[in-house]
Amino acid sequence: MISDLIIYHNPECGTSRNALAMIRNVGIEPHVVEYLKTPPSRAMLEGLIARAGITPRELLREKGTPFAELGLDDPGLSDVQLIDAMMEHPILINRPLVVSTLGVKLCRPSEEVLDLIPAAQRGAFAKEDGEHVVDAAGVRVRVR
Repeated sequence: MISDLIIYHNPECGTSRNALAMIRNVGIEPHVVEYLKTPPSRAMLEGLIARAGITPRELLREKGTPFAELGLDDPGLSDVQLIDAMMEHPILINRPLVVSTLGVKLCRPSEEVLDLIPAAQRGAFAKEDGEHVVDAAGVRVRVR
């Protein structure tokens, strides 16, 4: 099944890999954007933030990034400054960010992606760490 589903993905990130696997578990092959290789334009990033209904600060990733060195914990920084930092250092963009006909969401935890998939899961799904998210009937095991 082909879908208009897009995932801004980092293959080194377990959360991102799990979200991608849940999308594929319904038979959808999404458009995968490895955003560290192909970062979104500023206009696209601003649009994704707006459509997700989050702030630039909510999209910032701290772990494994230059967040601290850049002083991005300063509450006085403007949204423009935070987006400037993400444009200069795409690793600061948290992931996975998923776009579908049902909306845009930062899928952390990864099972948040289930709200954006326009089809039922085809069977059981467990995350890489073994946590069961979907049962054999394709039903979500736990709700946030």
